Amino acid sequence: MSTMRTIHDVPVLICEPEGEAIAAERDALDLIGNASYQGAQWVVIPAARFDDAFFRLSTRVAGDIVQKFVNYRVGLVVVGDISRHTEASSSLRDFIRECNRGRQTWFVADEEELGERLKG
Repeated sequence: MSTMRTIHDVPVLICEPEGEAIAAERDALDLIGNASYQGAQWVVIPAARFDDAFFRLSTRVAGDIVQKFVNYRVGLVVVGDISRHTEASSSLRDFIRECNRGRQTWFVADEEELGERLKG
């Protein structure tokens, strides 16, 4: 389940915390299709919705999912506390830092931080 919202004039599809785990490219494609159909520029996904493999870079799940969003020019926001994952992996911390420098994929703590990022 997801809802459309506009945050600072930006159409955003926000996924509910409950639901199927996002574990593979096909899950990303479903979200991208839904976002495109509804006119969203960004998809916001609670961190808890991701399969743990997403946070283990060696599995390539995160890279594959992020790449799908890039290919379809839809922004991806992972929202929530991921500290248990980042504490275990310096590579993941580096990946997140690089993502957050760009304009395509962000990892944020909450919707308030997302609002600040979308403000410009």
